[in-house]
Amino acid sequence: MRVLRHEGTWLNYRRPMTNRLVLLVGPAVVGAVVLAACSGSTTAPTTTTTTKPIATTTTTTTTTTTPPEATPAASTTTRGAAIQLTSPAFTHEGMIPDRYTCDGADVSPELGIEGAPEGAVSLVLVVDDPDAPGGTWDHWVVFDIPVTSSMPEDVGAIGTAGLNSWQRTGYGGPCPPSGTHRYFFTVLALDAELDLAEGVTKVEVLAAAEGHVLGEAVLMGTYAR
Repeated sequence: MRVLRHEGTWLNYRRPMTNRLVLLVGPAVVGAVVLAACSGSTTAPTTTTTTKPIATTTTTTTTTTTPPEATPAASTTTRGAAIQLTSPAFTHEGMIPDRYTCDGADVSPELGIEGAPEGAVSLVLVVDDPDAPGGTWDHWVVFDIPVTSSMPEDVGAIGTAGLNSWQRTGYGGPCPPSGTHRYFFTVLALDAELDLAEGVTKVEVLAAAEGHVLGEAVLMGTYAR
């Protein structure tokens, strides 16, 4: 191809290869598109389905059966007729309030005596502490008590008083040096009076009661310091 220069001179000019490549590639691309269209082959798009798992919640119900709270026994019958010895001040095996100890008013607690057997003539009442460091300590010894169903608090003189471990008559409340001690209130129902003198010991009272016991009951309380 020739072109005219602005100075009037003709020069030979070569067409750039770029145009040739465009001309050659163009038909090829068009042909490929035509063939693809004519082939009738259509590839369907792939559809992916995701299934979300359904969470399953299992609820387990646990039924707990709570046994009813045990009520402490009023007293323990140890022999003979079923006598019940109780106190509104404390339950069997329960803690004795300070009022009835050497740390309080040191008065005797109210007692209830139920079920004295037929033929009972007198009662014996003993309170002792088997946990004392030097051996059992006697806190209260009373005998020839008229048969009754109750003894009031701070009963004072009732029946005939024996000697306690303080070497005096009457009630002396719990007074442990340390730790927790047990205090046994024991009542005996007898078929006779003992006719012993005031101020005898617990050992003498119990020895004289042998062979006359119709029933016995024990109420145990505790106290700690």
